Amino acid sequence: MGISISSAFDSGNIEVVDQPAPDHVRLRIRPDAGGEFLQWFHFRLAGARGRAVRLDIIGLEKSAYPGGWPDYRARVSDDRETWVQADTTYDKAAAGGTLTIRVTPRYDALWCAYFAPYSLERHHDLIARTAMQPGVIATVLGHSLDGRPIDCLELGEGPRTVWLYARQHPGESMAEWWIEGALAELTDAASPLARTLRARARFHIVPNMNPDGSFRGYLRTNAAGANLNREWANPTPERSPEVLFVRNRMDETGVDFALDVHGDEALPHVFIAGFEGIPGVTNAQLDLLARYQASLCRHSADFQTKVGYPVTPAGRANLAMSTNQVAHRFGCVSATLEMPFKDALELPDAGQGWSPARSRHLGRACLAALADIIDDLR
Repeated sequence: MGISISSAFDSGNIEVVDQPAPDHVRLRIRPDAGGEFLQWFHFRLAGARGRAVRLDIIGLEKSAYPGGWPDYRARVSDDRETWVQADTTYDKAAAGGTLTIRVTPRYDALWCAYFAPYSLERHHDLIARTAMQPGVIATVLGHSLDGRPIDCLELGEGPRTVWLYARQHPGESMAEWWIEGALAELTDAASPLARTLRARARFHIVPNMNPDGSFRGYLRTNAAGANLNREWANPTPERSPEVLFVRNRMDETGVDFALDVHGDEALPHVFIAGFEGIPGVTNAQLDLLARYQASLCRHSADFQTKVGYPVTPAGRANLAMSTNQVAHRFGCVSATLEMPFKDALELPDAGQGWSPARSRHLGRACLAALADIIDDLR
């Protein structure tokens, strides 16, 4: 029997275009709802044990971030637990931009993905495991357009209010791996860092703000085609209930510190984007943001401040974006943390590249940096 390719599963996304040869398949990524974005792929290759297979994903110059493909390497897994980098090249001139993945599977099934997926089943396991820990309250802020819960985990007894949230952009799965690491630290009864932070703050943690897009295999949108990180100025029940529920809860709790966790397709670095361009920004806010970044540099060699997004000029921030809206709305410290789909150049790993394990470690480091400034919030 010949090889087969399928993506009809949680976070799956690919379409078979044709098969020019028995071991050569051409593929295409299915766009997100709304048709504006495509970049995430996740599929299973079956029936190719021991065969050198060429997989071409075509048309990628029309993807959301064509600059993300040069020097990128796809992730593959035999067991869906350990993901490694595959032999991957990109030719922008071939078939409208072609990513070529070459694999020789050891077994009868091999999974290929843009980054190590974080399934909704694993998400539910994370909620269940964390909800069983002492002092943790698991709440549902509301439901997505497809009826999935927007889960929020609350813990800590301190006077300050900290919000951590991930996967506004569902294809940025490293963000929920980061949350997993942060939660493991915060619920570790033997951790002095966890005990320090829980005594000083109440944490509100949303591991996945976009469960519909995650399940559907989208890069950036929810079921209505909304880019949630452009909905914070005026979220609506019809288009962006996920943001509406989270922002409403923030209005109830207040915010002293917020971290919105993401992945960047093109830049091979870990970095932070701030709120420098919001109206009425204060020197106190900017000083605390700078101190947080400096502290994170000390706690994680993966983090750096030399490469990132351009700083928005004063008064020109887009308040529809989460970090800007939250910093402006609450007068707090708010930041967007970006991790790479490519490997991080500061400490490259030829085998796994940027990985779930490194994302989890970064979650712990971000908490350690928060502990360094938490007494000065508000």
